[in-house]
Amino acid sequence: MATESASYTSLTLPVLPLDDEVVLPGMVVPFDLSDADVRAAVEAAQAAARSSGDSKPKVLLVPRIDGTYAATGVLGTVEQVGRLSDGDPGALIRGRSRVRIGAGTTGPGAALWVEGTKVDDSVPEPLPGAVTELVKEYKALATSWLKKRGAWQVVDRVTQIDDVAALADNSGYSPFLTTQQKIQLLETEDAVARLKLATAQLREHLAEQDVAETIAKDVQEGVDKQQREFLLRRQLDAVRKELREINGEQEGEESDDYRARVEAADLPEKVREAALKEVDKLERASDQSPEGSWIRTWLDTVLELPWNEHTEDEYDIKGAQEILDAEHSGLQDVKERITEYLAVRKRRTDRGLGVVGGRRGGAVLALVGPPGVGKTSLGESVAHAMGRKFVRVALGGVRDEAEIRGHRRTYVGALPGRIVRAIKEAGSMNPVVLLDEIDKVGSDFRGDPAAALLEVLDPAQNHTFRDHYLEVELDLSDVVFLATANVLEAIPEALLDRMELVRLDGYTEDEKVVIARDHLLPRQLERAGLDKDEVVLDESALRKLAGEYTREAGVRNLERSVARLLRKVAAQHELGDRELPFTVTDADLRGLIGRPRHVPESAQDPAERRTSVPGVATGLAVTGAGGDVLFVEASLADPETGASGLTLTGQLGDVMKESAQIALSFLRSHGAELELPVGDLKERGVHVHFPAGAVPKDGPSAGVTLTTALASLLSGRLVRTDVAMTGEISLTGRVLPIGGVKQKLLAAHRAGITTVIIPKRNEPDLDDVPAEVLEKLDVHAVTDVRQVLELALTAAEVKIPAAA
Repeated sequence: MATESASYTSLTLPVLPLDDEVVLPGMVVPFDLSDADVRAAVEAAQAAARSSGDSKPKVLLVPRIDGTYAATGVLGTVEQVGRLSDGDPGALIRGRSRVRIGAGTTGPGAALWVEGTKVDDSVPEPLPGAVTELVKEYKALATSWLKKRGAWQVVDRVTQIDDVAALADNSGYSPFLTTQQKIQLLETEDAVARLKLATAQLREHLAEQDVAETIAKDVQEGVDKQQREFLLRRQLDAVRKELREINGEQEGEESDDYRARVEAADLPEKVREAALKEVDKLERASDQSPEGSWIRTWLDTVLELPWNEHTEDEYDIKGAQEILDAEHSGLQDVKERITEYLAVRKRRTDRGLGVVGGRRGGAVLALVGPPGVGKTSLGESVAHAMGRKFVRVALGGVRDEAEIRGHRRTYVGALPGRIVRAIKEAGSMNPVVLLDEIDKVGSDFRGDPAAALLEVLDPAQNHTFRDHYLEVELDLSDVVFLATANVLEAIPEALLDRMELVRLDGYTEDEKVVIARDHLLPRQLERAGLDKDEVVLDESALRKLAGEYTREAGVRNLERSVARLLRKVAAQHELGDRELPFTVTDADLRGLIGRPRHVPESAQDPAERRTSVPGVATGLAVTGAGGDVLFVEASLADPETGASGLTLTGQLGDVMKESAQIALSFLRSHGAELELPVGDLKERGVHVHFPAGAVPKDGPSAGVTLTTALASLLSGRLVRTDVAMTGEISLTGRVLPIGGVKQKLLAAHRAGITTVIIPKRNEPDLDDVPAEVLEKLDVHAVTDVRQVLELALTAAEVKIPAAA
């Protein structure tokens, strides 16, 4: 457009250099003639004008940056020579048009003369629509900027410019443009392109100005808010002072109030000294100092702790035992331990031995057992029996050491640890604190909370426990700590060593029936909105619920089944399908809540039992959910496949894999003695599988079961359906002791097993098994795996299998 219509005229002009300045066409600029370069250029232009008869001398205004001249200059005419406002001689020069600078030449005077080409960059009329819109946009932006500066007269001048080139060059007056930006405008000959560039520069400046104004406004608002807050606080202080004078009170500071509270509080001597030191710091701290708020929060925490508050223990030993028996069935070990603790506390108190060596007679018990046996609820019963306050501290998933020992006070939002908060919540220094799910405590880069619990649970040092937030000694020696866990192995050895272990191995079927009748049923009747006379559960129904609808160590699923049963009866009554009162018997269960989920192996059809084929044996195991039965299956590969060696499946651990190797080695070395065709073990591959392959399994106690399964496979003799076994095996066939006998026997009883084989050295563990369970089980204690095979295998009915 403009480039096509531009015309060029040759000129010879004296150069007036502009150091770090740029003059665009249309601009009128005063120059100081005391500058040698300016004076030389003006005098040379005047001499050339006299000789040529021009009315106005002409000079070439060329920017000079760091001694380098620009490639394009501006033709300027000297409009007037006279005095500037400060009295110095000066010249007023108007920029006319762009000149493309060529080669140097000679001329009158001391100035530098060059040849140049005048550029005509006018845009022909009429203007295209896009250019018109660009002109409107530039004028709008320029008007907005000028109005912010209050330059209303310049606004009128800008809006009257219609020429595109003149409008673009008018931006040369903009003070926010850098020298490089002005040179870019000067060297852009296309008027439309130049106007686009000027518009972009102006738009960018306005955006930056908006951001700067927003920041300035926010800063000003913050300053105003602080000044306003300061003024209001001063006014508030003045109002409080006037009110004190009216009420006749003495004038005092907040620190004086804290000092009075500390002196009036019943604090230990060292805690009082530490608190008074913090009050002294508070008096020296300014109102605006963040340290003041930290100190006030710390003082509030210290003053709220019950430093010398102790609840009196209930020393009615028989009454405590009755409370425990009424609230929990079974769990004799824990009840006996609490009764012993209260008896010893009573005797120590009677003899004035309540505090010995600075330590009181607290207790630290670890209740370990499967879910649903009542570990958590037992804590409340213990507190009730002892007449103490009860606090529960949930440790499941805690990974930050500061959760136990507290944060340092230097951190923003610092808090004391959970132990201190539990004491504060209880309101006494001797509560029953339940540390729930202590085996679920984790560790990461923030520390190991289990390690922080070592001092808390150590009776030898917890009388001087120091929380990182308090930094004063807190006596925890009179606290009864009850820690609950599902898996004993998940508790760190050092932490377990500081606690007295009490195992809760689960309930017998009779105990479950009693618990359901006395505790679960009344609670669920209330939740279902039923009276105790409206729905009655017969003992046969409760026994079937415990034996066939739920198979667990605890009673949590049993309670859910009772709740589901009562909901079903309530819904049927509301729909008009059931009349109340109603007695639920075992025959009604299937119609109300469906078929049983756990049918004992002994109750199944003989052809459908797992042990109805050779190579399958029933073992006993202990999991996080208590004891359970575990089936082991073995098979021989077809000789034609060429498979050999031992294959193990079922997500087994290293110890269980080693037990399988030991069992196989024992049978290979003693095959002739046991009348087993051990040749098959050399020629054909052996595959041992533990069903429920998604469940990880490990431990040595499956050695006896593995040996029995392989012996059954090789001999063709079935394993008795009513027999389950547990024990570790050695290479010589010795049956070695294992753990968890009570849990395993309870699991066998729940599964309908009648005969159990255990290691001889585990025979003393039978004392822990409930008498009613032992009456229903035929327990054989053996020392050698040959005795196991004689007891577990039936008479030979099937010949040695030819294939798997």
